[in-house]
Amino acid sequence: MADKEGLKVAKNYHIDVPFVNQGNFHVKGANSLDWGMKKHLSNIFDPKSGNTVMFAFDHGYFMGSTAGLERLDIVVPELMEQVDVLMGTRGALRTCIPPQCKKAIALRTSSGSSMLDEDLSHEIVAVDIDDAIRMNADCMAIQTFIGADGQLASIENLSRTINAGLKYSIPTLGVVAVGKDMERTDRFFKLATRIVAEMGAQIIKTYYCDNFEEVVAACPVPIVVAGGKKLPEPEALTLAYRSIQGGAHGVDMGRNIFQSEYPVEMAKAIRKIVHECFTDKEAYEFYLNLIHS
Repeated sequence: MADKEGLKVAKNYHIDVPFVNQGNFHVKGANSLDWGMKKHLSNIFDPKSGNTVMFAFDHGYFMGSTAGLERLDIVVPELMEQVDVLMGTRGALRTCIPPQCKKAIALRTSSGSSMLDEDLSHEIVAVDIDDAIRMNADCMAIQTFIGADGQLASIENLSRTINAGLKYSIPTLGVVAVGKDMERTDRFFKLATRIVAEMGAQIIKTYYCDNFEEVVAACPVPIVVAGGKKLPEPEALTLAYRSIQGGAHGVDMGRNIFQSEYPVEMAKAIRKIVHECFTDKEAYEFYLNLIHS
């Protein structure tokens, strides 16, 4: 085991140097993966921009009925055209999403806690690889708790999912969870994202923070930034813009889309930032023009 003593404190992240092992494939860190894995990743990340707009509606797996997602069968189909990836549970996908949907699927595969629990860090792998294959999932999303009470079991869940995914060429999306006692600092996210990447996850979903460019530079796979709690529309668009400018390869703006007064228009504005290099101010002007037209 590596000795923690005597580690170099000063670090150089070379944030001005592009990822070296890019090859001719557009997804960071995936140049040496097999064809099937790359096909799934190409469904998730747009080959032209290299980025993705994810739409998570898996909140019900631990929160139950969520404001804005009371009727998945109504809300999600209205937004599908504006997003690249649908992130949901197998129950929600099978019951509420038309099977002719052409969008990439991020299948939530971990579960086990609820809002009634004081500690949400204890989860299990709730969906096996056979069902992920049956659902034609483009990646398996699994919650990963670093620094929480359930860390060991969480990493075991992540490892089992990655191992199964590698066997059948399905990527794993490691979702970095932040517990109530964990600070949302660059120190934590550098630790958590690097651990999840080194375990073998092909994509990581995490939060934006100060020194985000260093978090991205130190992580050898693409990062998708979670939108988190509902923000006013200008602030949510600024978060999306700063994330992409900081090196993220996508955003997942679940609540900042479905809890917006104008969710379709908000999704279109976020798409402009992620895929068309709009600034946050340009995207907000675009959003205002849509809702007033």
